[in-house]
Amino acid sequence: MEKFFILTAAIFFALAFQAGAQEGLESDIIKTSAGDLKITFIGHGSLMFAFGGKIIHVDPVSKEADYTKLPKADLILVTHQHGDHLDAKALDILRTDKTALVLTEICAQQVKGGVVMKNGEVKNVGGLKIEAVPAYNLVHMRSEGKPFHPRGEGNGYVITFGDKRVYVAGDTENIPEMKKLEKIDVAFLPMNLPYTMTPEMVADGAKAFKPRVLYPYHFGETDTSKLLGLLKDSKEIEVRIRKMK
Repeated sequence: MEKFFILTAAIFFALAFQAGAQEGLESDIIKTSAGDLKITFIGHGSLMFAFGGKIIHVDPVSKEADYTKLPKADLILVTHQHGDHLDAKALDILRTDKTALVLTEICAQQVKGGVVMKNGEVKNVGGLKIEAVPAYNLVHMRSEGKPFHPRGEGNGYVITFGDKRVYVAGDTENIPEMKKLEKIDVAFLPMNLPYTMTPEMVADGAKAFKPRVLYPYHFGETDTSKLLGLLKDSKEIEVRIRKMK
């Protein structure tokens, strides 16, 4: 039985790796107590995780990749309703009868059959512990008094893979709820103006909750070297730059 499990896991990761490689996508491996977590960096806010024989997609958007060439989803997480994060076409390609979908209340008005999570809720979905973290703007506004991302509409998610906690922040600034997070092993923080954070805001948030590995993502044309400079003395935080424009 053990040999069968090892062989199955090996085949699963080989297929996931091959799919990502065909699309020219970068990937990293994070070691966990329950086996390897493979992160595939698709683009902008779109990610793919492979773990324990399951495929987890985050904010899949068609313009970031040809999802017909990527594995179907066991679980999909959608952070909020904007078109660069919620794409019905990509969801239709990735979903099967067994796919679990986690989304916000506003997203659920557009996409049916999902599990709605409100800010602060914790649920077990698809065998994984999922925590919904608020995601919103305090500073950057669409117009006076109207933030690009209002409080209560969007989620970030903390997903537990074995003994590792992975935080995907969604579209947010360095809000108090982010700074109170604990024991985050891997964090994805957005870094593009005017919608999310400056490098200074990302550095401020990271210094507060101290993820072991920090990936800036959703960074557009932002100069990522600025973040490296701001965190060069924070030895407990490893900043990794990947193709996530």
